[in-house]
Amino acid sequence: MWDFKGVDYYELDALLTPEQKLIRNTVRQFVNESVLPVIRESFEEGHLPRSLVPEMGKLGLFGANLKEYGAGVDSIAYGLIMQELERGDSGLRSFVSVQSGLVMYPIYTFGSPEHKKRWLPKLASGDAIGCFALTEPGHGSDPGGMESKATKDGNYFILNGNKTWITNGTNADVAVVWAKLDGVVRGFLVEKGTPGFSAVKIEHKLSMRASDTAELYFNNCRVPKENLLPGVEDLRGPLMCLNQARYGIAWGAVGAAMACYEEALNYSKERIQFDKPIGAFQLVQRKLVEMLTEITKAQLLCFRLGQLKDQNRIKHTHISMAKRNNVAMALQIARTARDILGANGITLDYQSIRHMVNLETVYTYEGTHDIHTLILGHDITGLEAFR
Repeated sequence: MWDFKGVDYYELDALLTPEQKLIRNTVRQFVNESVLPVIRESFEEGHLPRSLVPEMGKLGLFGANLKEYGAGVDSIAYGLIMQELERGDSGLRSFVSVQSGLVMYPIYTFGSPEHKKRWLPKLASGDAIGCFALTEPGHGSDPGGMESKATKDGNYFILNGNKTWITNGTNADVAVVWAKLDGVVRGFLVEKGTPGFSAVKIEHKLSMRASDTAELYFNNCRVPKENLLPGVEDLRGPLMCLNQARYGIAWGAVGAAMACYEEALNYSKERIQFDKPIGAFQLVQRKLVEMLTEITKAQLLCFRLGQLKDQNRIKHTHISMAKRNNVAMALQIARTARDILGANGITLDYQSIRHMVNLETVYTYEGTHDIHTLILGHDITGLEAFR
């Protein structure tokens, strides 16, 4: 296979700081040397390559944008980390995104000092794994309709409910679980092994196969009262977490798109048909030009999004636009790359089919394409179309 050179048609590298470049290049090397040699087998066998977790912890990839408990990198550097990880595989980026934005972030932002002291160092090093439990079998795009409930019982909360499509669910040492307490959405830290708590792996997935996904069950699960996240009430908490994760997705999708574009570009220069490389044909060149153009537009969107985030001027609608655009862009590029590769493109000897089926999931998780459309529509018209 070909060495990855990066896609930077508008010379955005010139706008990066030396630290941002160093971080990007470090993760790029990790993906090249540690991820790509094993990801095909992990995808085919249907599990996360767990051997990578300690290495990612040593590199400081978990909670990298958190101060004190993480490396405290800026938002653009964090985005570049997500970009390079998803260039390896969406499942790997999803693992780090959940660990960082959906587990460490809520503990860091809403947790007690004891929560932070106990969990954040372990999660940052990879010695502990976390998951985020919001989605339910009957409630995905409408989390406010959740049926999971907690009731007070002395020094405990009794938790009952069912969560699904939970990344890291079977591997998690701690789950950040959202349930209604007296009708108000609250967050609970539920530890592995708590009586009444069980996780079952979701099998037979055709997408995100290098990511462990689970259903969680809570049957009169007794959670100590000190495991309640004290710093937030209502849906504002989980939605703030999702904004962190969606920010990473916007960058990550660019990485997947770059991997597919470079693979298709290199292939088009070497595949000979009718006595010349297929890259010499007008139709193939048009496809490649459109791919490069869309990647460049998405890179500019991400760069500005990172600036707004570091300036504390970012809005959730900014993130929705980037997630919506970039994932749709990456999915189309993966499909086009698969097309250029022809029959070879359906095998795992090449990356594009793996990225293509992964992005089918990314397109509809953490806010579907349509839901982000409605979020933006509401913002620009002032008229809500959800109901």
